Order: sequence, then C-alpha cells, then structure tokens
Amino acid sequence: MASKRTTIRLSDERQLLLDRASEIVASGPDDDPPTSDVIDAALTHLIESRKNMQSARKNLDPVTIQQFNTPVLALQYRAVIDERWR
Repeated sequence: MASKRTTIRLSDERQLLLDRASEIVASGPDDDPPTSDVIDAALTHLIESRKNMQSARKNLDPVTIQQFNTPVLALQYRAVIDERWR
C-alpha cells in the first residue's frame, strides 16, 4: 500500500498562517506543537464550524448569522452555506 505522506512547501504567507495557528494550538508560551497537530486542529475546527453554522441557521435570522461569515465559510440568505476556500 502506498504511503500518503507528502512534503508541504510553504509560501511565506502560509508559513505565517501556520505560525499564528501554532500559537493558538500551543498549550503555553514554551510549547511548539507539531505541524500535524496544528493542521489536525484547523481541519477539525473547519468541520465543526460548518456543522455549527448549519445548526445556527435554524435558530438565527439571516442578518445575525451573516455576522459570523468568514472568508472560508459563509451563510447566505439562510438557505445555503458557501464554502469559499477554493
């Protein structure tokens, strides 16, 4: 079976994002979490955020829910979640 390992080449912008995310995931100022933990946390957050938005659209009006839109996930007109990443 082939391995799914890959080397990620990071642009300066991506490295900055990874560094900022590492600070969030770190358990303290001296902790330097592995990149895999930071990526896992980011993916988990993305999936949970989508679920939360889907759930919130049942209880919140469109104007309120749109305040929580991000460049990656956005709720529009209470009808659809727009996944903007790509």
